[in-house]
Amino acid sequence: MISGSLTSITGLNNNEYQITRGKELNRKAGLDKTCDYVKADFMKMPFPDNSFDAAYALEATCHAPDAVGCYKEIHRVLKPGQCFAAFEWCMTDSFDPNNEEHLNIKKEIELGNGLTDVRTRAQCLEALKQVGFEVMWEKDIGSNSPVQWYLPLDTSDFSLSSFRTTAVGRFVTRNMLMALEYVGLAPKGSQRVQAFLEKAADGLFAGGR
Repeated sequence: MISGSLTSITGLNNNEYQITRGKELNRKAGLDKTCDYVKADFMKMPFPDNSFDAAYALEATCHAPDAVGCYKEIHRVLKPGQCFAAFEWCMTDSFDPNNEEHLNIKKEIELGNGLTDVRTRAQCLEALKQVGFEVMWEKDIGSNSPVQWYLPLDTSDFSLSSFRTTAVGRFVTRNMLMALEYVGLAPKGSQRVQAFLEKAADGLFAGGR
């Protein structure tokens, strides 16, 4: 969120660790005087109406249990006529809800990324319009790219730049986590989280193809 005559940015997050980390990075970058964080739920933000000059979200509002409710709250805290920009996770027009393979891929992506439901692009656009936003620009940035975004997730392709996502890289990461978790240097459940992330990567690769 951006507000004030002197540009100031307020970040919203419900995770205490991420807020602490963000504040430390801001301090190191010399941005702590103009950037701050608030711990809150974006479905019920602790700001009065018409507070901000602009708002943006990066891979965040896809986690909202209700798109209409989330966008409505963003619309509420924005000053009249101001803009909201988002990088949103969506199912493309190629998704077929009656296709069992498509549904299984979607479930893998949701499980590994902590998403309750990846909405279609049409659903997101309709939700934005329903709460009063005028959609000025929208694009599927994954289409018509010279290099497909999902290629680094291909476990059969060996690459030093994306080693961690290769089959060998996954094997190394998996066993390293097992050892670290065993000696107490990694939190309990780290291996389980790694398994979720691998499942999500498989789903994203299959879905991208």
